[in-house]
Amino acid sequence: MTIGTTPRMIRFLLEINPLLTTMLHAPLLPVYRRADTTMVRGEGCYLYDDNGRDYLDFASGIAVNVLGHSHPKLVTALKEQSEKLWHCSNLFHTDALNRFATELVDACFADTVFFCSSGTEAVESAIKMIRRYHFSKGQPERFRIITVEGAFHGRSTGALAACAHAASKEGFTPLMDGFDHVAFHDIDALKNAITPHTAAIMLETIQGEGGIRMHSAEYLQAVRQLADQHGILLVLDEIQCGYGRTGTLFAFESSGITPDIVTTAKGIGGGFPLAAVLATSDAASGMTRGTHGSTYGSNPLAMAVGHAVLTELLAPGFLGRVIQIGDTLHASLTALCADYPGHFTGVRGTGLMLGLALKQPERKYELADNLRAHGLLVAPAVTDALRILPPLIIEEAHVAEANRRMREALENGH
Repeated sequence: MTIGTTPRMIRFLLEINPLLTTMLHAPLLPVYRRADTTMVRGEGCYLYDDNGRDYLDFASGIAVNVLGHSHPKLVTALKEQSEKLWHCSNLFHTDALNRFATELVDACFADTVFFCSSGTEAVESAIKMIRRYHFSKGQPERFRIITVEGAFHGRSTGALAACAHAASKEGFTPLMDGFDHVAFHDIDALKNAITPHTAAIMLETIQGEGGIRMHSAEYLQAVRQLADQHGILLVLDEIQCGYGRTGTLFAFESSGITPDIVTTAKGIGGGFPLAAVLATSDAASGMTRGTHGSTYGSNPLAMAVGHAVLTELLAPGFLGRVIQIGDTLHASLTALCADYPGHFTGVRGTGLMLGLALKQPERKYELADNLRAHGLLVAPAVTDALRILPPLIIEEAHVAEANRRMREALENGH
């Protein structure tokens, strides 16, 4: 008997033997759970594989492609800059750097910005900024940072130390000392964790990998008050939740507080590798000449694309539209949960950072794979939710199409 090598058979073999994935893609370090799908093109809210099949992208490269794929203004910005200057040492200024830095700082709370290439690098930069702040004020004993359970701050050894998730640390210990973890949204636990050695409180305004869990405005206000009371810095990780995803440029803006430092990445480049640390002049006062750097951090190509993204997000009506379409998507997902209570327990989040809370969290990858098989991409969280993170340019027709594909997947799934 001859066994055919149909796509269905290949998918079946890959499911029963993950090692085959490594064998088929031998040069790649097998640290990702890659689907047996090769994407070759993106346009608007869709990705297309090498068989020409379309996928409605409600993952956005995990909150990265805020303007969708191949947005014409981003393509133009990249092309124009590529014909001028690709790279220049940070020993010099560039027009692209000065323009973007000025407009970004003017658009938010910050007085200063440091550009880098990834969210993890931004978190590492923020950690250094925290320690230098207290060191420069004659308080080197203040180096400990309080973080929240369920948070994710990156995959470097320093960023891993900031996370409380034990599984992500397995095999990488001992990690850097200096982090104290407290329960999610527990202001009393946070208050009790503050000691004379505490330098900062660092948390995600909305947890992404933690399952789209939101800190309330009241909680954030109480955290800000504690930080002021004890002379410590408040650092908000908005790598996933920031940059327009909630309908404001940064998610914290709706809470009525001002942080000292914000880390941002993902959406800031719209798909081009880019990240930043934004800070008040006081919080950044310890970062003097020679204390930090990043070879590619202010790359002119990244600066040009970043400026184009920011221009689109700040265009009149854009962020208000994110709130409106977010409400439409939230209502659609709520109806889905009501119709399929065996799969979902509810919807979390706000704007276009939403999550479907799962009744059976252990099935998250199975559900995501089933949705992908029906042409819809979502992003499973580490915990108990499927993240719904579409491009910020989606329209009502995309919401309806996503609802239809979800229902088809749930009806025809196994």
